[in-house]
Amino acid sequence: MSFLASFITSFATRFRMLLDGLVAPFQVAPAILTASGDGLKAKAATALKDPRVQRISLRLMRAFLPNLVLSKPLITAYPNTGTAIVTRYQDVVEVLDRNADFEVVYEPKMRAITGGENFFLGMQDTALYERDVANLRLAMRRDDVAAIVEPAARRLAEQLVAKQTNRIDVPKDLSQLVPTAIVTDYFGIAGAKNDDLIDWATMMFWYLFIDLAGDSTIASKALDAAASCRSAIDAAIASRKAEGVARDDVLGRCLVLQKANQPGMDDLGIRNYLIGLVIGAIPTISKASVQALDQLLDRPQALESAQAAARAGDDALLAAHVFEAFRFNPVNPVIYRRAACDATIASGSLRARKIPKGTMVLASNLSAMFDPLRMEAPESFRVDRPWGEYMLWGYGMHTCFGAHINRAVVPAILKPLLAKPGLRRAAGSAGRIDAGGTPFPQHFSVEWN
Repeated sequence: MSFLASFITSFATRFRMLLDGLVAPFQVAPAILTASGDGLKAKAATALKDPRVQRISLRLMRAFLPNLVLSKPLITAYPNTGTAIVTRYQDVVEVLDRNADFEVVYEPKMRAITGGENFFLGMQDTALYERDVANLRLAMRRDDVAAIVEPAARRLAEQLVAKQTNRIDVPKDLSQLVPTAIVTDYFGIAGAKNDDLIDWATMMFWYLFIDLAGDSTIASKALDAAASCRSAIDAAIASRKAEGVARDDVLGRCLVLQKANQPGMDDLGIRNYLIGLVIGAIPTISKASVQALDQLLDRPQALESAQAAARAGDDALLAAHVFEAFRFNPVNPVIYRRAACDATIASGSLRARKIPKGTMVLASNLSAMFDPLRMEAPESFRVDRPWGEYMLWGYGMHTCFGAHINRAVVPAILKPLLAKPGLRRAAGSAGRIDAGGTPFPQHFSVEWN
């Protein structure tokens, strides 16, 4: 009987997926036609910036074109010979697990950022990768999250919200400032202005991971930002050495390891580690906080439940609400890799496809988190999902190094806001995310009673 029930459930799920795929074009078309832009192509580009339109479009692909291979390159920032778009959960995981077949491509840009050396996010699975990851784990310990990082983030978030009367511009007055404090107080990069750190990190992240067209203006600004950031980190290292006082932060621990002659912990190596942490911390945490809050505000029942958890001090339940909301609009909808050889994915299935060497593979983590063949009731807002089903900060070997910090800090940032009575968007455009011409939220105002 259990076999029959499983068969019926599986058949119903697949049938529903096909129906959703058939309906998707009729749902996307009105969004494109009513979008701003001069011409259909411009309108489509505008519409596809909406995470809801992205999710609907991905239903069509999951149902009928789950592994689409094109001979045309869509990404021009890195050398490649074509494009593959992968949308099913199982296949996305396969791409991100097969590191030898599908390689990261960030190395040239990462070397430009550091001024010569690679950072491990741009490395393949090598001995150097293992050394650098191990070094940074010695300096940036897992138990620091609960003991140091989360309590400090929570206190600062409470102070920043308390300074406001009944309205706050979330990025400028809260979500950018908390991770910047992590950079200065926990990483140990003191001396630079907050606004400078935010601007540098934003430009470097944009250049490394988001600028897929190879925009020369973005590259120029990012490399200027990188040079300034390198100088600030060099100054912080020199200042700490001149003090001669040991501090228990990431920089201080790196210097202790340097005295012990740990390979990779010379001044240049420490600078490379720290610049990688700066890039990953500020834009990621701020964007995640804003987009999770934005999605909660679109769902009155989920918002009410999240606020009840915040007021009751149920941090686990609050976090479940925050990250389920974030699932609907993660930092990036795709994770990209390049085929290092001819490779076949989904072997043995009807959707098996050969990926030619040199093809850029867009593994859609957004689509994977809405795949009904893996996620139960994917379109529903659920706070009981297993954490392992989420792909919020990548997957596999190159999952964001600070994922554990992100998981603790994002709910801590939002908790004092969600505890406010009558929390709502500010009126008009102020209550909608304004990226200010960047890929990151620059303004987004909310109010409370």
